[in-house]
Amino acid sequence: MLTLTLGAVLIVAGLVGSDQVEANRAPMPVAVSLDIAPTATTPETGVVAPPATGSAADEQFGNDASWRDMQVRRGDNLSLIFGRAGLNGADLQAVLDADARTKSLRSIYPGQTVAIKIDGDGRLSELRYAKSPLETRIFTRAGDGFSVTEETRAPEVRKAFRHATLKSSLFEAGKEAGLSGRMILELANVFGGVIDFVLDPRAGDSFSILYEEQYLDGEKIGEGAIIAAEYVNDGKRFSAFRYTDSHGDQGYFSADGVSMRKAFMLAPLDFTRVSSNFNMRRMHPIMKVIRPHRGVDYSASTGTPVYASGDGKVTASGYSRSSGNYVYIQHDGRYMTRYLHLHKRTVKVGERVKQGQTIGTVGATGLATGPHLHYEFLVDGVHKDPRTALESLPRSKTLAGKELVSFRAQTMGVQTQLATYTNAWEMALVSGAE
Repeated sequence: MLTLTLGAVLIVAGLVGSDQVEANRAPMPVAVSLDIAPTATTPETGVVAPPATGSAADEQFGNDASWRDMQVRRGDNLSLIFGRAGLNGADLQAVLDADARTKSLRSIYPGQTVAIKIDGDGRLSELRYAKSPLETRIFTRAGDGFSVTEETRAPEVRKAFRHATLKSSLFEAGKEAGLSGRMILELANVFGGVIDFVLDPRAGDSFSILYEEQYLDGEKIGEGAIIAAEYVNDGKRFSAFRYTDSHGDQGYFSADGVSMRKAFMLAPLDFTRVSSNFNMRRMHPIMKVIRPHRGVDYSASTGTPVYASGDGKVTASGYSRSSGNYVYIQHDGRYMTRYLHLHKRTVKVGERVKQGQTIGTVGATGLATGPHLHYEFLVDGVHKDPRTALESLPRSKTLAGKELVSFRAQTMGVQTQLATYTNAWEMALVSGAE
């Protein structure tokens, strides 16, 4: 009943056609696919190999028997594929010698297709390799060698809207709403400067997200960028809108023009649980003595990526008996972050890193009872609780003057869309509960 009510509300609001109501008949959380005019041009029709019509065994396709659609098998390489097609080593070498772009043929994967055209003399005439749904490389015989061209197709970009209420975690709610893991992480990254998704989420929190989906020939092939999003945490509402400034830089800003990107992320890794909070009189779990615990422990499985919480320079990257593998990053003179007990380190001393860049992975090296990240935050050399040091952090970028005027003009329609979709969902939720 709730999803039908939502469909009716959206029809009244003029957001979707009546033929979409049945498509929205699904269990909560509601996942609404919007019938909005594409934000990009319809993809150009590229030249593609004829469709498969023969059996999989003989790998024939089309009415032209000179074409063979070779399916890449486990353990395959180009030499094995050419052998199955009845081609000799001279053709193989000629393709590999074409130009630098043939290196892509050395990294083919099971399930991919290499389309081969053989001439009347049994020689390779043309080869097509679909590197991705949007990019095809074509090798065409030119004398004793081959020329290489590329075909690219532009996907049709459509807007989609999702809304969900958290029961256990953002990740689970996002999955139930139909979002990919990548899109859920992007959503967390957008709000990573104002919400610690390790500690802050509560049951009953909710999110709304307006984002791009990519389609090719009517089929969804991927997701694009987030256009706008909202997260309600313990009753407090946060909104973010994508904006490209006059310099071409793109970021996410609140409705007031304040950047969502803070100088530091609140948590240096996503969707894990904290096993030990900041405590200056913590009993050390191994040494069995009271030692200051000047940081936060994030428990996570070995190999979980660890991110630099802010831009800076790596001042230490090494190993010690107590800390295990560690990385220290200096940020703008006053601020330092430390990452301990890493399984692997992926940065070196002197290297400059960007916020969100992977600097290592979670481990259990040094004096650790299990895999976790020990994270420390220092201001002027003094340890601060990373959970409460927000007031010490530099102020966020705020749009002003012409940039603020441009931002408001660029995002006005999007802000209205997001509010309308979210309100429609909330109205449907109330109606369904009655």
